[in-house]
Amino acid sequence: MTNKIRYFIANWKMYGDLRSLKTLNKVVKFTRSNRNKRFRIIYCPPFTLLSSFSEILKKSKINVGAQNIHEDLNFGPHTGFINSRMVKSLGVNYVILGHSENRVLGETNIKINKKVLSALKSKLNVILCIGETLYEKRKKFTKKILKKQLVQCLKGVNKKTKIIIAYEPVWSIGTGIVPNNVELEKNINFIKSLIKRKFKNHIILYGGSVNPKNIEKINQLNLLDGYLIGGASQNSKKLIDIVKKTFN
Repeated sequence: MTNKIRYFIANWKMYGDLRSLKTLNKVVKFTRSNRNKRFRIIYCPPFTLLSSFSEILKKSKINVGAQNIHEDLNFGPHTGFINSRMVKSLGVNYVILGHSENRVLGETNIKINKKVLSALKSKLNVILCIGETLYEKRKKFTKKILKKQLVQCLKGVNKKTKIIIAYEPVWSIGTGIVPNNVELEKNINFIKSLIKRKFKNHIILYGGSVNPKNIEKINQLNLLDGYLIGGASQNSKKLIDIVKKTFN
């Protein structure tokens, strides 16, 4: 096991309300009592909980991230949206962008790029999601799609920026199906080969049906810097188990 820092992004999606805040106590206690300093937990709750999460976690070792932002850096007539400046003012330091659940609603690489640039101007750390659909995988378009997403979404980003890439095959999200390690290794290495050409400071995560039952198998690759975790992250015990098993 290397001494590199591992990142665990807890994407709560559209789940949780004020009653959910009590689940944080167990994770906060775990981070304070654990002697292992080689991991970072970042909670990404719905917009409605960002302020509460930031307040509860401000004295802990846990960071808070948003799940999306509007691309406009300035305030304006965009009903139902919030921008990077609003998010930053809540004590948030990270934001997930390009998640497949937003791409499927019509979010393009061009729009994601605008969001990336806006987030960076507000000094938010960007977690950029990329990944192929099942159709693209079957047609052997995976590399083409990943390259296009990286190039277009990161256009204009300074090469000194710390870039966090979350590889999340669309066909794996919420299905319980995870790529076999041979396939995963091939795709992660391809992403690394592209990203390191421009960004020396980069972090590569995997996302897609990560849970306590499969984390040890995925982690055998030792290529990853961490995980983007969906449903399992809403359960404090499961999230802690994932962290523990990563370091077994």
